[in-house]
Amino acid sequence: MRRSVADAVAAARAVPQPLLGRTALVTGGSRGLGREIAIAFAAAGADVAVVSRKKEACESLAGELAAATGRKVTAHAAHVGQWDRLDRLLDEVEQDLGPVDVLVNNAGIAPTYPSLDAVSEELFDKVFAVNVKGPFRLMAAAGKRMAARGGGVVLNISSMGSRRPTAGDLPYTAAKSALNTLTAGFAQEYGPSVRVNTILAGPFATDISKAWDADVVARMARDWPSRRVGNPEEIVGAALYLCGPHASYTTGALLAVDGGRLAAP
Repeated sequence: MRRSVADAVAAARAVPQPLLGRTALVTGGSRGLGREIAIAFAAAGADVAVVSRKKEACESLAGELAAATGRKVTAHAAHVGQWDRLDRLLDEVEQDLGPVDVLVNNAGIAPTYPSLDAVSEELFDKVFAVNVKGPFRLMAAAGKRMAARGGGVVLNISSMGSRRPTAGDLPYTAAKSALNTLTAGFAQEYGPSVRVNTILAGPFATDISKAWDADVVARMARDWPSRRVGNPEEIVGAALYLCGPHASYTTGALLAVDGGRLAAP
């Protein structure tokens, strides 16, 4: 049944802070896209657990963010590739902030290598541990807890490279393809109360971009509708949408935020 304009406007105005009262856990949250998501979520009313391998970096952001927003923001050191660490991480966050309502699997690594035949087993395993194994375990553990409480949201940060892999990033893009598959599977498993979605992130000017050849990127960007690399804060709108109440009918989705690169020839 179609709602009235007055009801629609009232509903829109009811969520000026769409994550108010929620608890969010953001992996890889001390820098890059994760940092911007953590900042946006706290500004949107959430208490936030900032997670990365380096606790000092998490503590620095947590202190600034708590002071700026008045929300509770905690810092946690954890390597998401270490399976046994992740259940304890959830316990720590719940003890400090309460049950996790929103999980953002943002932590990722994409080490460089000279050629595919030079990729070592150690490099391959590290890439899959951080980009696939960790998100799998966090989704399984957090999703079960969310479902038992009646609801929650998971957001995975994947890559548009999972749709357009190259020889220079194949272990990484293969891992992100696996993460896309996990999105569909976990959405099915924990639905309808838990929504699971993924952002296919395009090229953003984060720390990882420092290793890129600027001339090569500039030539490639000529074919993109945006004609440029994204700024980290430009991930925020999609993340807030997918984790907020306006995406209540969106789950199992892969949303490209890539400046149109997937649409480029």
